[in-house]
Amino acid sequence: MNYEKSCGGIVYRKFHGNTEILLIKHIKSGYWSFPKGHVEPGETEEQTAIREIKEETDIDAVIEGDFREIVTYSPRKDSRKDVVYFVARAKNYNFRPQPAEISDIRWVEIGQAHNLLAYDNDKLIVNKARGFIGLMK
Repeated sequence: MNYEKSCGGIVYRKFHGNTEILLIKHIKSGYWSFPKGHVEPGETEEQTAIREIKEETDIDAVIEGDFREIVTYSPRKDSRKDVVYFVARAKNYNFRPQPAEISDIRWVEIGQAHNLLAYDNDKLIVNKARGFIGLMK
């Protein structure tokens, strides 16, 4: 069995009294999700998440707190993939999609994210992140 590992972030900002998260739409799948990508040799999970957020969206982010959630699934027969997600606060808000991989990016009010997300795992992660962000000062 092949094993893959990616890391990414639930990137958020406070905007006009609301909490918004950054969603990306992948060119290949056409689905909305979160910025993420493969761990490169020598990187920590956190470094991977920050690098992938920057590469896919041009957003600089900082990981906050100890939120760490793992989603495991099988992208192909005889393979397993773990995706580790962190909560990350955006330091800038103007995004630019990575042309080769991302077709669209949106800031979405966290309570409305379920309307775009296709996967139940992603919806569960948003619910957990929402509670976590709500506890942050």
